Amino acid sequence: MERTAVNPVTWSAEMGFNQGELVTGHTRTLYCSGQTAMSGDGKPQHDGDLAAQLALSLDNLEAVLGEAGMSLANLVRLTVYATDVDLLLRHYGVLASRLGAAPGMVAPATTMLGVARLAIPGQLVELEGTAVA
Repeated sequence: MERTAVNPVTWSAEMGFNQGELVTGHTRTLYCSGQTAMSGDGKPQHDGDLAAQLALSLDNLEAVLGEAGMSLANLVRLTVYATDVDLLLRHYGVLASRLGAAPGMVAPATTMLGVARLAIPGQLVELEGTAVA
């Protein structure tokens, strides 16, 4: 698989995401359901702590990727849903540092959305991704 960043502007790359990701030569695509801060037995974790929820949501996303033989390095699209975008932006480093530490310094095409609430009460952030290999 070959990835090519598509950035007609430079500001997004400085913030850790690409405007687009051109992917060629891949054979598999994984569409991940939204991942939140849930334990392995389906119990919500870290009520009210967005930074901890974001970290566990990333762990859960990585687990789905891993089960498919992929990692964050394969992530080409990421949608971030948050009930408080301002609070998310204060903790965005949790996400950016994990993506930046992945092989190839992953910078997937990313959209961040503010939502009134998520499906599970108490959850503040949800991550939905697309990966290719």
